[in-house]
Amino acid sequence: MALSTLLTSSLRPALAALHWAAPRQCRGLSTPQRSEPSLNLEGIFPPLTTPFSPTQEVDYAQLEGNLRRYASIPFRGLVALGSNGEYPYLASQERVEVVRCVRRALPRDRLLLAGSGCESTQATIELTVSMAEAGADVALVVTPCYYRGAMTTAALVHHYTEVGDASPIPVVLYSVPANTGLDLPMEAVITLAQHPNIIGIKDSGGDITRMGLMVHKTRQEDFQVLAGSAGFLLASYAVGASGGVCALANVLGDPLCQLDHLCRKGQWQEARDLQHRLIEPNMAVTRRFGIPGLKAAMEWFGYYGGPCRAPLAPLSPAQVEELRSTFSANGWL
Repeated sequence: MALSTLLTSSLRPALAALHWAAPRQCRGLSTPQRSEPSLNLEGIFPPLTTPFSPTQEVDYAQLEGNLRRYASIPFRGLVALGSNGEYPYLASQERVEVVRCVRRALPRDRLLLAGSGCESTQATIELTVSMAEAGADVALVVTPCYYRGAMTTAALVHHYTEVGDASPIPVVLYSVPANTGLDLPMEAVITLAQHPNIIGIKDSGGDITRMGLMVHKTRQEDFQVLAGSAGFLLASYAVGASGGVCALANVLGDPLCQLDHLCRKGQWQEARDLQHRLIEPNMAVTRRFGIPGLKAAMEWFGYYGGPCRAPLAPLSPAQVEELRSTFSANGWL
């Protein structure tokens, strides 16, 4: 606790200074109004891919090129080092340098969320502090999962409480059971929502009932729920989610921002029509073909995708054609 106390006392003033609050509009179909959040997360955040050179080194020039193209899209902010950033495959110094690179290119009025979750609480705190120093506005902290059988509600509450206490920037919980095999328990989410430095959750599980219940159970707290995929974005907004961290936004950023806009304006029919056209492409670049598929699709829309780091393998020619057909069939190519 000594490290937590030191960091909190010395760096908490920086947290108090953070206050971006875009105008709040439609909260969803069934969610009561709440007071302004300390840090507004409403909107779309693409979880950036990490560009690699043909020799699988981080290609910072290509990253900067992608960021220049994203600057014209009305994203609320960007996520660096999420699952789509091949976070587990990057060394610690690469992770920090990626965040520095993104921060340099990102306008100050856009938020930068940075992945900092590690398997141990101590390592998570240390990396979270490094991300803050590199310019991140928010730490996105995935559930530790290697010893998942021991990751009880009590253990996870203790882990995130320690991180929240020590972090000089706000913390967003990250539940991605497809990758971790672990769903952050509802009881843990409700408890952690009461922590003054834990401001939300990115939930990638796709269980709309669970997401709606999280919104309902945390409605008295300074806490926001973010949809973790474009495939259920509209449904998430309908039950009160604040925004979305969507892999597909790396490819179709403008349409996803348009979907966000339609939902906030209550134009549900138009939103539904657009959502339908996004479901199959989203499935293709997530569950079906994963990051290699996402990077392949980026090339068709003017971005640099490039290779993944081994052991992630490139798509076969047949898979590339299937991916292209999915985008074409929904009117995107």
